[in-house]
Amino acid sequence: MRVDLVSARIEDKVPDLVGRTLNAGDFADLVEKNRMPQQTPAAYVLPGGYTGGEAQTSAGLFVQTMSETVIVIVAVRVAGDPLHSAAVAQASPIVRQVIEGVAGWGPDEAPGVFVLSRGELVGAKDGLLIFQIDFTLMDQLRITP
Repeated sequence: MRVDLVSARIEDKVPDLVGRTLNAGDFADLVEKNRMPQQTPAAYVLPGGYTGGEAQTSAGLFVQTMSETVIVIVAVRVAGDPLHSAAVAQASPIVRQVIEGVAGWGPDEAPGVFVLSRGELVGAKDGLLIFQIDFTLMDQLRITP
């Protein structure tokens, strides 16, 4: 998984998330303890899984297209009622910066780039908005069996 590369990319492209881009273990700890992030904005970069595509074998080589999903959870604490448009307007610039920082970029060793798969507001509680953004990277397996 390329979660570490995506984390580094977010830290490089989103100034408000420098030092606040965390990993799956940090997110699991919040969920396990039923807590909210203490400092926001914050981002949690999680592995999302793989999807296999078409496979071919030729001249002793196995080649298969695949996609890798990386999930970014963005938490933003907002002033006022978190369900009104002013709150979403406060959080939207950070979400947009994450999208613009990752979409269209890819690691050097991958043939493709990350594309935005989907993004949505998945929670709002006690002045905290939680967005989930899924990115997918097209890649290829090349194996000599």
